[in-house]
Amino acid sequence: MRIKQLTMRDRHRRFASCAIALLLFTQPILGFARKVVEPRPAAPIDWSVALVESTIKRNPTGESFKGWGYAKALYLYGEYLVYLRIRDKRYLDHIQSWIDQHIDDMGTINRQINSLDYIMPGNLLLILYKETKQEKYKLAAQNIRKVFDSYPRTNDGGFWHANIPSRAWQLWADGVFMSLPFLARYGEMFGESKYTNEEVVKQMLIYYQHLNDPATGLLWHAYDESGAQPWANPTTHTSAFHWGRAFGWYGMTLIILLDIVPKDQPQRGELIKIVQQLAKAFERYQDPKTGLWYQVVDKGDVAGNWHETSCSSMYTYMLWMGVKRGYLPKHYEVVAQKGYRGVLTKLSKDSDGMTNLIDISEGTNVGDLAYYFARKRNTNDFHGIGAFLIMNEELGAASVGFKPKPISWKLN
Repeated sequence: MRIKQLTMRDRHRRFASCAIALLLFTQPILGFARKVVEPRPAAPIDWSVALVESTIKRNPTGESFKGWGYAKALYLYGEYLVYLRIRDKRYLDHIQSWIDQHIDDMGTINRQINSLDYIMPGNLLLILYKETKQEKYKLAAQNIRKVFDSYPRTNDGGFWHANIPSRAWQLWADGVFMSLPFLARYGEMFGESKYTNEEVVKQMLIYYQHLNDPATGLLWHAYDESGAQPWANPTTHTSAFHWGRAFGWYGMTLIILLDIVPKDQPQRGELIKIVQQLAKAFERYQDPKTGLWYQVVDKGDVAGNWHETSCSSMYTYMLWMGVKRGYLPKHYEVVAQKGYRGVLTKLSKDSDGMTNLIDISEGTNVGDLAYYFARKRNTNDFHGIGAFLIMNEELGAASVGFKPKPISWKLN
């Protein structure tokens, strides 16, 4: 009887030992099996490429973009930034096909350059000359450069927004982006930097002097030296509201010019101070819930106002680059990242795989509050896509392992 009891105990012990061994042996295998069958996380979407590919499908040739204009050129400049990263020659060809329908072999442009807006596409001429060395692009760029020699100015030297009666004596905040990056880049490319660097700094400070609003730290949309416009304040001659995209252009221009103008350029430090002023105001007026900025920036609590995508992209770019270049304290990087996440909520893909960017203000003149609020909230407007690409090729590039470098406009 005793022998039988010992045998039963041995059987229990052996069974328990086998069970423990089996459990210990199979756990790593089961764990390994789980790792194999688990789906891999989806690769991040390259939103720049997605937007460019969709835009090319919608506008397959240069003719699709039609006339010479700044909004199309803004988008195509953004497309060039994507080209620099992925080197898809279709993108460069796409830019070239639009420019080529507007110039001949002698560099004559089929559009009178009587507005700062019409200078902005000149940046694409510099790009194409740098990339192809075709003489017609240099000649066309020279024709635009000559416009500055006789272009009308305010009494203190600021470039009029346009050389037409309805824009005479006026400075609009977006005018600096339309004209000054081209001028600075042209100077670097063709050996005129002494004049062009001095001119662009001078223009930025003249515009700032007239458009600055110390109460908010923002800029007004426009200024009329003559005071003749119905929107001009009787005393200051400025417009009455802080329309977002107006000084989004100005903020981007600061970053672009500071990359070109040498560190010992007189008054360069004044431009950095303006970056710092705008950054403080952008942080103050950023919507804390969405990270975005409003169509009329300082009126976020007024019914009818709305989050606008192009200015949000522009501010995010300025803030991010301001930190990256050392003009701003590190904490503004968080403000920029919050803005970036907000802008990404405006992107989507439809059932056909086409990418869409929403809530982009249409082109806008100077007006009253109701006018700004009522502007169309466009989808895939070039103002927004272009601004997004400029921003995303800095902030979004990191997610695909790309480290962008400042573009050198000097010829090899």
